[in-house]
Amino acid sequence: MSDRSVTNILIVGVGGQGIVLAGDCIAFAARAQGLSAKAAEIHGMSQRGGSVLSEVRYGKDIFSPIIPAGGVDIVLAFELLEGLRALSRLKKGGLIIVNDQKIIPASVTYGVGVYPEDVKEQISSGAEAIILDAFKIAGDAGNFRALNSVMMGVMAKRLEIDKKCWEEAISSLVKPQYTEVNIKAFNLGYDY
Repeated sequence: MSDRSVTNILIVGVGGQGIVLAGDCIAFAARAQGLSAKAAEIHGMSQRGGSVLSEVRYGKDIFSPIIPAGGVDIVLAFELLEGLRALSRLKKGGLIIVNDQKIIPASVTYGVGVYPEDVKEQISSGAEAIILDAFKIAGDAGNFRALNSVMMGVMAKRLEIDKKCWEEAISSLVKPQYTEVNIKAFNLGYDY
């Protein structure tokens, strides 16, 4: 993906999955690489398990954190349905990396909505997709909550940012007691 002047990444999931932290880490890693980076997030009803998204843009000169319509290069989806919802923002030829986890939204719980049975098939037919069990891989690293680091690792291997910049970002932004497990989770994702 080094042929672009700007890389646009959309991170989606539900509250508590580390979406905002992942956005901050991506922007930090890009800056550590010497690039300009901007990030913005929308929390919604995050404290109640609602949708959360973060937009990150990096490149030579970035003036706005907001990704233009249809301009997402990579969707990093921490939950299946949120990944499906974000698919429409992905540009042609873009990549979606999805954690194979279902978190049932309140609308489905209350009988107002329906969780589609064929989410993975819809995602795979709509774009180049990598669907993985990041939750399990994070558990293998020592902490299920490190799934955001697993997802970043899978994505990082496909970007032009040096691995040491990612590890610097995690070391700088993750609480010290969780740094080691998050770097381990990142590396497991990177090697996925």
